[in-house]
Amino acid sequence: MSAVRSDIWCAAFVRRHNGLGNFCVVARKGDAIAGQVWIEVDHLDGTRSLHTQMSSAAQGEGDGDRVFQKRFERVEPERIAERIAREIDFDPDIWVLSLDMRGDDIGV
Repeated sequence: MSAVRSDIWCAAFVRRHNGLGNFCVVARKGDAIAGQVWIEVDHLDGTRSLHTQMSSAAQGEGDGDRVFQKRFERVEPERIAERIAREIDFDPDIWVLSLDMRGDDIGV
């Protein structure tokens, strides 16, 4: 099975979280078909976390589902912003989703 397009996956993620009462937006659009997805979580307490999509090589053979890893956990917002900026310089095709929620489980 092939992976779902990035634009469709991001739209579904945003809709799902907004439906749960969290505020979620697309902060940056990337490649509609195969752009990597990064999720920045604002915990509403002055800290943020960053979840990045694992590369397909790191995931191995699978069914096309997106697998995420937590790269930063509850750090100051500047660290997340710097890391995202560096990645955009390297890979301008990434998507960045911004999610406001107090918890840690983003449900992916």
